[in-house]
Amino acid sequence: MSEIDERDPSELTDEEWRERLSKEEYRVLRESGTEAKFSGEYVDHHPDDGEYRCRACGTVLFEAETKYESGCGWPAFYAAEEESVTTTVDTSHGMRRTEVRCANCDSHLGHVFDDGPEPTGKRFCINSVAMEYDDE
Repeated sequence: MSEIDERDPSELTDEEWRERLSKEEYRVLRESGTEAKFSGEYVDHHPDDGEYRCRACGTVLFEAETKYESGCGWPAFYAAEEESVTTTVDTSHGMRRTEVRCANCDSHLGHVFDDGPEPTGKRFCINSVAMEYDDE
């Protein structure tokens, strides 16, 4: 995980974020970018246990057991740690989508759609570069 100090992430300046994150991490997490389909390290990653954390601040976002193969080109999860993510309407790129952000550091993670499997019916479509896998 990128080295982040113990300060509240909201206190970090843009310059500090740039120092802590790679250019691609910064582009996705702080500028709401998207990595290319099927290019991320976690697209075909299917562990039985562990968790996926926010690469910017380390907050646990998803349990590995909620990850599934959706075929969308990005890692997909049917449930998030509810207190760890926030959602907002995203109207960029001529579309209306629901953006998913880290509740702790407000980093962009990806989007959530209502076409996922049971038990939630949700498909959290998340950029690999926005996460780090932790096998606990």
